[in-house]
Amino acid sequence: MTLFNKVRSSSIARFLPCGALLALLLAPVVLAEETPDPERLRLASVSAAVAPIGAETPFYTKRADWSMPIASVTKLMTGLVVLESGASLNEWLTVEERHFPPAANAFSRLRPGSEAQRGDLLRIALMSSENYAAYLLARHHPEGYDAFIEAMNEKARSLGMTRTRFVDSSGLSDDNVSSAGDLLKLAQAAYGNETLRELSADGRHSVRFRKPGYTLHFGNTNPLVHSGRWDVDLTKTGYLTAAGRCLVMVTEMNGEPTAVVLLNSFGTRTPLGDAGRIRRWIENGTASTVAQAALRYEQETAERLSGQQVAESGAAQSP
Repeated sequence: MTLFNKVRSSSIARFLPCGALLALLLAPVVLAEETPDPERLRLASVSAAVAPIGAETPFYTKRADWSMPIASVTKLMTGLVVLESGASLNEWLTVEERHFPPAANAFSRLRPGSEAQRGDLLRIALMSSENYAAYLLARHHPEGYDAFIEAMNEKARSLGMTRTRFVDSSGLSDDNVSSAGDLLKLAQAAYGNETLRELSADGRHSVRFRKPGYTLHFGNTNPLVHSGRWDVDLTKTGYLTAAGRCLVMVTEMNGEPTAVVLLNSFGTRTPLGDAGRIRRWIENGTASTVAQAALRYEQETAERLSGQQVAESGAAQSP
């Protein structure tokens, strides 16, 4: 029996006029997709959130309301503020000496007194996590460094990032904090800026400085950018002892751009492993194991931070 005859002979078809029956036959078949079971996803990161770009509800969250240090993930907000300020990316900026003592791990190859274009400094701050470049972007803000930091916090407030605070533009301070849920909002906003996407996901870049003239070469801190198995549209890594390994990324998963936020994991490769676990979970519902060392770190760190989260929540609710 043909599909037409099957439908025509059904009890439904007896009550349909011919035109409606024809429309039913020609309508595309839409198959309901099963939502992956969150209970099957096990991650090594202490906190995480996953959502398709444009979605109001995340696919997955794990301690997504915990506020914690975010290290160089900060630079996504730095980039957004620079680009929305309207300052020229072609302007040459002097590599100024810092006006406050640098953090212990603030080493940079940039030579004080030389000059680079704002666009180059922004690119290497995003894709290579160059801390001095991120400082210089704030230092050369049209209204000054302090105004730049306030603009970062104002942008966070406008995005509804209620558990976020910035005190510097590079992320070298432990006092730069956010939550996985808040960073999903930042990832959505950053993804909406085409220039920011392109700069952050660049694989390699060379910067020509002047006065004196020299060239430095930089690579992306996210190895997945260089992998043919991943289509990375936006990325920022981060690391501090207090923050662990962090990754915010927008990448294609199951055919659509998906934001992934991973905060405070054990080793250099751990966020990358979590990203792979998330993609396998979304695309075929499978669960993947986590190395014992990474799992032990996650459990111990979560236990240590849980009391801090309770204390901060209580302080926030106090009159």
